[in-house]
Amino acid sequence: MTSSQQPEPRGAVIAVCRNPIDGRFLLVRRANPPDAGLWGFPGGRIEPGEDLLTAAGRELAEETGIDAQGTSVLTAFDSIHRDENGFLLFHYVIVAVRCDLRHPRDTREPIAADDALDAGWFSLEAIRELGAQASTGVLALAQRAEEAAGNS
Repeated sequence: MTSSQQPEPRGAVIAVCRNPIDGRFLLVRRANPPDAGLWGFPGGRIEPGEDLLTAAGRELAEETGIDAQGTSVLTAFDSIHRDENGFLLFHYVIVAVRCDLRHPRDTREPIAADDALDAGWFSLEAIRELGAQASTGVLALAQRAEEAAGNS
């Protein structure tokens, strides 16, 4: 890419998976930028021809080994990152997808894989305690998913 070319926006998903048995959320610690080393929801790029719900389930399985199905869209937001000179490095339009476990009583722990350094189940309080160790907006998104679960 030359300095005159700007990257085009790309579609991505994050998988917001809440265990209905104990209310904990599945998070991964990211290996790659932009949030390398921080905890967040599993996710990544949408593959060509792949719908949002399928992409979220696939990304969750790739990063954690946990089998879940995308069921609905919670929200969408931009992730825009620039270098110190203001040059656009990347722009993702991220869709947060609610994912339901296919086997909620399966007590297997997630296994970090693909571009995840670690994976685990977190209560809302544990997410709150992560503070700066979590990606921006993780707590608010978990709270939104919790409210949505209470209304369904």
